[in-house]
Amino acid sequence: MKVYFLGTGTSQGIPVIGSSHSVCQSTDFKDKRLRVSIWISWDDHSYVIDCGPDFRQQMLASNCQKLDAILYTHEHSDHTAGLDDIRPFNFKQGEIPIYAHQRVLDNLKKRFDYVFEKENKYPGAPSVQPIEVVNNHPFSIGNKIAIPINVMHGNLQVFGYRIDDFAYLTDVKTIDKSEMDKLKNLKILVINALREEPHATHFNLQEALDFITLVKPQKAYLTHISHIMGFHEEVQQKLPENVYLAYDNLEIII
Repeated sequence: MKVYFLGTGTSQGIPVIGSSHSVCQSTDFKDKRLRVSIWISWDDHSYVIDCGPDFRQQMLASNCQKLDAILYTHEHSDHTAGLDDIRPFNFKQGEIPIYAHQRVLDNLKKRFDYVFEKENKYPGAPSVQPIEVVNNHPFSIGNKIAIPINVMHGNLQVFGYRIDDFAYLTDVKTIDKSEMDKLKNLKILVINALREEPHATHFNLQEALDFITLVKPQKAYLTHISHIMGFHEEVQQKLPENVYLAYDNLEIII
């Protein structure tokens, strides 16, 4: 299974518009981060987790040719605003399944009502098949099983996903022990780490490292990274030997 990091930044991306922060001025490509998303593929199967405002750019950069479905973590715009740009896949493949909590599906129907229109639908609009994700109810994607991981983003419920020995969690602030039990024996864990300073709704760096220590994956990759975290290369030097800062267009094979 290949995991391709489409974006590893926060809701504003890096560089932040109009910012004179030194990280935003960096010329290192690893310090330039689109909104957070990953592409998972194996054999002839191809799935994206989250579809943010940089989706078109990410699909072009990654050369993704096929989209079997989108798995959504939650409804915030940096994770959902690119839905309209699935149209080229619609034209090639037809309707695209989207998996999400029912609350998220309802939110998308309000914001992208023309996508979900059944009568007199504009012929160029995207077409989706909404599928509800329910906690403790794994579901099939291709020939693999996706296990929802229920976490909290402040007071907002968010889904992470485990597929085989890989798990992807973003926008986590707290997680119950019963959900952590679903993360045993991972080869790769991807987890959010916003910055070093505490934050009300996201893990900071120390919280992410403490979580990794509890879960004990073979390797962990940090994502959803703010410019305030610092320069990629400097932060990487401070991390434990099995923990890595992810960066845009990084590919890992599991």
